[in-house]
Amino acid sequence: MHPHAALIQRFYEAFARGDAETMCACYHPEVHFSDPAFPNLHGDRAGAMWRMLCGQAKDLKIEFSAIEADYHTGKAHWDATYTFSATGRKVLNRIDASFTFTDGLILRHQDHFDLWKWSRQALGPAGLLLGWTPIVRNKLHAQTAKALDRFMASEAAAS
Repeated sequence: MHPHAALIQRFYEAFARGDAETMCACYHPEVHFSDPAFPNLHGDRAGAMWRMLCGQAKDLKIEFSAIEADYHTGKAHWDATYTFSATGRKVLNRIDASFTFTDGLILRHQDHFDLWKWSRQALGPAGLLLGWTPIVRNKLHAQTAKALDRFMASEAAAS
């Protein structure tokens, strides 16, 4: 197994255990993370997102597969099954991830998933009707950014 494939595997094994610190240790200090919910996180914010998600997870189940990597790029598929806390609805989110590496760590991590499919599961009828619109996407971005800001402030206050 290529060392970068092993790095991706270590990342997802840690995620499956809820071990955000090991996940963060797989990231380069200048990491850039992006997905449809958290579109543009750099450095410490990317790590804080994983600490927040792992810390709040109640019934999160992670399964990963199709890990491939070489010296420059990598990819994986992962599925997240959980209850969306805002609505109590079950979600199965199927995600394809792409990576770039530097210094033996993940420099760029981009997760791709169908936001409309996610919103139909997480939000129910409202997601079905409006989940594809910029209104829902922009509201989601604002909510996730605010939640991450609150989480990072509480981490800073605790240290």
